[in-house]
Amino acid sequence: MKRRLILIALVFLFNASTRRNLNWVAIGDSITYLNEHLKETGDRVTRGYMTRVIEKLPHINYVNQGHNGWTAIRIAEQIDKLNLTKADVYSIFLGTNDWWGSRPLGRLKDYRDNTGNGTVNGAFRTIVDKLRSLNPDARIILITPMQRVDFVYLFNFKNNAYGSYKPKNGQTLEAFAQAVDSIGRLERLPVVDLYHLKGLGMRELVRFKRLKDPQTGAYRNYSYPDFIDVPFNPETDEYPYPIEAVGKTYDGLHPSDAGYQLISRRLVRIMKKY
Repeated sequence: MKRRLILIALVFLFNASTRRNLNWVAIGDSITYLNEHLKETGDRVTRGYMTRVIEKLPHINYVNQGHNGWTAIRIAEQIDKLNLTKADVYSIFLGTNDWWGSRPLGRLKDYRDNTGNGTVNGAFRTIVDKLRSLNPDARIILITPMQRVDFVYLFNFKNNAYGSYKPKNGQTLEAFAQAVDSIGRLERLPVVDLYHLKGLGMRELVRFKRLKDPQTGAYRNYSYPDFIDVPFNPETDEYPYPIEAVGKTYDGLHPSDAGYQLISRRLVRIMKKY
């Protein structure tokens, strides 16, 4: 028995030492971009999801192709100008800005028929086709947008947006997540479904939102969903998410350390097989 355990240990060490290095290109929006721009989180985040993945899988090298504020449609429109490189693994983490920007989601048929970048479904086809042209054998991982509550930018309170608890111009964020999942099923690609991930639900995203009580004018800590429709004045009010309000996001939209940890765990489960 002891000899068998030693043999297993030696095989494991041999495999680990001879594991081929992999190149990973992570395509995304600000949630990806922030991995290399932690100062823009007000130092509320210490490591993004890519850094956390390679801590667990050091044979992987990554390139950050996160573009702050970009939509899937814009990524598709600019795909030939992004200087994307050949890689072994690509991940695509987009959709939340398309939802807030009221970009048309379209239907899975737009992806299947390659109808162009007029819809998010069509834009995903452009992106996937580009990645396959760079490396037909590459692994492609899709990541759905995660839920969001009321976002207020840490450095400009006027930059704010309500959460995905209600539609934006008739479209729900969940529909965008479902579209990504449908594309994954069609193409038989792994999908990290953050929208429905336990631990990233609305109640976990922030501990509370600090707002003025409309009746008394005194600040109160409102938990979700009690803060919905409580007014926030970016001209006069304090930032509604002090440090102690941080949950799985630090500003209602962008992941905190705890949020990035959940994301990276799901990616590690997939990427450790490569």
